[in-house]
This record gives sequence, C-alpha cells and structure tokens, in this order.
Amino acid sequence: MNEPFKPLVPGHREATVEVRRPIPLAPVPSAPLVPMHPGTIPSVTSIVLSDGRVVTGYSLEPAKPEPVAGKPPVSRAAVNIALGGIGFGAVCGGLFLLTAFITALTALITQLITLAAVIFGGWVAVQVFSASGHSGGNTFHIRKAVFKRNNFRG
Repeated sequence: MNEPFKPLVPGHREATVEVRRPIPLAPVPSAPLVPMHPGTIPSVTSIVLSDGRVVTGYSLEPAKPEPVAGKPPVSRAAVNIALGGIGFGAVCGGLFLLTAFITALTALITQLITLAAVIFGGWVAVQVFSASGHSGGNTFHIRKAVFKRNNFRG
C-alpha cells in the first residue's frame, strides 16, 4: 500500500518520499436505544437512491434559527450630531484651503510689487545716470522741477 514516490521529470535526482494512505477505522458499535415517549418519535422515511439502494431514517425538521431582534432605530439627535460633525469637518477643510489660497495670492502680489519696484528703480537709475544733451549734467524731471547735479531750479 505504501510505495516510494518517483519524480516524473527525467534528469532530477530521485528523492524517496513515502506516501501514506489513510487506513479506515473499524466500525463503532451503535449506541444503545433509549426509550422515548411515543409522541416525540419522528416519522420514518425511506429514500430510493439512483443506483437502487434504499436509505431509511427518521425525517427531522430543519433547525429554525431564533428570530433576530430588530435593531433599534437610530435617534434623530444621533443622526444630526453625525451630520453636524461631517459638515464641521468640511467647513474646516474649506476654510483651510481658502486661507492657503489667500496666503499664496498675497505672496504672489508681494512678489509682483517687488518686481515692479526693481524694474521702475532700474528705469529711474538709467534716467538719472544716462547722459543727456543738456549742458553736461544729468537731468531728472519731477513735477516740472529740474535737478542738475546739486543744483535745483524750480
């Protein structure tokens, strides 16, 4: 009954594996019959199988599960509290995003103003230090006043 296992793939070294098959147990003697009240003995049923054998036994009612207790309804206050918590979380998230957007927008505007100041300052510097055709001095006009190297003529 027990035989060594031989691999099917040629070229592999053979490993001896012992294959064990289950051995059927000896039949157990049946339990002694207990006398029952005649009203509790179920009816006997016989069934003919497809191969012609007849199986006879007691017909039993299928076990019925106990009814499940209905869930108590959820109170309206609990539902309102849960929805309020969800709404509060959504509002907090929205306010956080709004704050982050405003902060980013403020940084962008600050950078644009700084860029404009640098460009305008460079333009002013070019105007002040560039050579103009007037009597050898650098001229810069502010509100109709003329500045020429340390001389003011209004």
